[in-house]
Amino acid sequence: MRAVNIIIKKRDQGELTLAEIEFFIKSFISGEVADYQASALLMAIVLNGMTPRETTDLTLAMANSGHMLDLSDVVDLAVDKHSSGGVGDKTSLAVLPIVAACGLPVGKMSGRGLGFSGGTLDKLESIPGYRVDLTTEEFKHQLKEKGIVLTGQSLDLAPADGKLYALRDVTGTVQSIPLIASSIMCKKLAAGAQAILLDVKTGLGAFMETIEDARQLADMMVNIGQLAGRDVVALLSDMNQPLGYAVGNALEVIEAVETLKDNGPADFLEHCLHVSEHLLVLGKRAKSLEEGRSMAEKSIVDGSAFEKLRILVEAQGGDVSYVEDTSKFPQAEYIEVVESPQSGYLSQIHARIVGEAAVALGAGRARKSDPIDHAVGFVIPHKVGDRVEKGDPLFTVHANDREKLSEARQAILSAHQFHEEPVDRLPLFYE
Repeated sequence: MRAVNIIIKKRDQGELTLAEIEFFIKSFISGEVADYQASALLMAIVLNGMTPRETTDLTLAMANSGHMLDLSDVVDLAVDKHSSGGVGDKTSLAVLPIVAACGLPVGKMSGRGLGFSGGTLDKLESIPGYRVDLTTEEFKHQLKEKGIVLTGQSLDLAPADGKLYALRDVTGTVQSIPLIASSIMCKKLAAGAQAILLDVKTGLGAFMETIEDARQLADMMVNIGQLAGRDVVALLSDMNQPLGYAVGNALEVIEAVETLKDNGPADFLEHCLHVSEHLLVLGKRAKSLEEGRSMAEKSIVDGSAFEKLRILVEAQGGDVSYVEDTSKFPQAEYIEVVESPQSGYLSQIHARIVGEAAVALGAGRARKSDPIDHAVGFVIPHKVGDRVEKGDPLFTVHANDREKLSEARQAILSAHQFHEEPVDRLPLFYE
């Protein structure tokens, strides 16, 4: 069996066998298949797709490329959540402490920024000392002792996905339903969660722009999970505009902290509560969504959710004083408030334009070797449907480069569109 023949077969719209998929993944991990060959196969998959059977085989091949974590000796039921990526999506930073405070152990392995969507690990690393490289044993010990873990993908769990994930980001092969589904689900299966909640984004700032594509991705991931014997629920949520106000690493951590202190943006808080109530039902801590909602709200009001965040940060070596006093986070050299150029109702705040502008500022990566500037980003305090008057503060740019600030200002202005008549607000969730 030769890698080039497998690439050609997929290029010519052939259906790969289980043996071919397993051979390619094993050879990629061992180094026999080079990055450029893997990139060629990825592009062929983007152009020609994969059948559900191929996608499931790819998922299991990547999951089995390393250790399969068994958490049954640590917790009675391990749950995990995953977002398919978006702009301003710092949900895990709030949801994990909320559900852990409600007595549901939650261990999550997150990724770095991919394309225009921010990565949870990049955000967490704006907290000095926070470790995102826990070993499998450290992961299990912390989950047992603290009931909460938020770390990077362990090198010995689904290593094939880690290598492919980095390639996809820099080869224009992110937006493929089979690749997204297999990448997400192989990590979930390898990380040992018995119950999984999937937050599948749809809209201008999501990899799945249409509800139909998002539903297809959700169905594919739920089916993969069920075939592997897991309980899986998928939510379709809106990503036409940024979630919350903050876009950028430290800015988003600060917003998550404020939300856990019951002082966050209304849309982000509601999103987190909705995800949390589903997780609590999945994890058998709540008998109904209403009970789950009540538990989640109580954890914020009584401070136990914020305390869980402190426990998480401290357990992973982070400087807890940063979440206790968010003014300690790095601040950009240039902070500019941009006023609205006109009056009217906001009909669009184009999430993809915002996400790409954040990457250009330095909050994300154009190449996999690029450093991240944790201080830069935007605060956009309005939502579609809001009435804005000319001269009102429209958004704030946080930048460390004057030229990049000017470019970002123009980009975010172009992301805002106005309408003379009232505009309907966007839903947070579709189904």
